[in-house]
Amino acid sequence: MERFYRSLKSEQVCYADYQTPDEARKDIVDYIEMFYNSCRVHSYLGYLSPNEYESVQKTLPQAA
Repeated sequence: MERFYRSLKSEQVCYADYQTPDEARKDIVDYIEMFYNSCRVHSYLGYLSPNEYESVQKTLPQAA
């Protein structure tokens, strides 16, 4: 969790100048849903993004 917060602060929040809490909430949710959970590489996935990992898994034969 600490690594996530570090990434959030260094990759998104430090560059933003939010005028309202709702603006900050929307930007943070967009970061999580559109970038962190889908595009950003993750070490536990072999340094693939979740989207890339799912694509690779779909091409592998299924275990019986």
